[in-house]
Amino acid sequence: MTQALTGTRILDLTHFQAGPSCTQTLGFLGADVIKVEQPGTGDPTRHNNKDREDTDGLSFLILNANKRGLTLNIKTEQGKEIFNALVKTADVLMENFGPGTAERLGVGYEAMRKVNPRLVYASVKGFGTYGPNSGYKCFEPIAQATGGAMSVTGLPDAAPLVTGAAIGDSGTGMQAPSASWRRCCTARSPAKASGWRSRCRTRCST
Repeated sequence: MTQALTGTRILDLTHFQAGPSCTQTLGFLGADVIKVEQPGTGDPTRHNNKDREDTDGLSFLILNANKRGLTLNIKTEQGKEIFNALVKTADVLMENFGPGTAERLGVGYEAMRKVNPRLVYASVKGFGTYGPNSGYKCFEPIAQATGGAMSVTGLPDAAPLVTGAAIGDSGTGMQAPSASWRRCCTARSPAKASGWRSRCRTRCST
């Protein structure tokens, strides 16, 4: 049976949780997801919460099903050449680097639109890609604190606590697929989706 995203290719430059949970969902919907990782280390979650030393961490296994993968050093000329060849075949590129990192690596939106003008470019950022706080880095505890979730957790007469469930990361990861898919199906203006303080912005050339 043909799935909703059969024939759609996603280049996955994400790591940790918010991005990988999104691209995994797109993969479950039939997209061909290619996860690109740094040689030698890969996604940091490969090394976290291991129950056995001879396998990847549980977080990585939970969030990266239904994907193909390769290691590629996009800091080298050869790596950039290979990556650009992949970009030409892709429908969506998703990244969740810290602010400015994609641009420093040469894989920001402006650079990638020159390689593939029809590419949907999805960025997952803690405080968005523009605005007064867009330069700040963000992880789950920051998202919960600034988004207000911590105000309703904790014990009487004690400081607020971060919830065990990563609601900022996973919430964003569940919203980002709808933004990316909506942009694949429409011809013009960018779409935005947010989960708590974490935000995904999809962009495309007109």
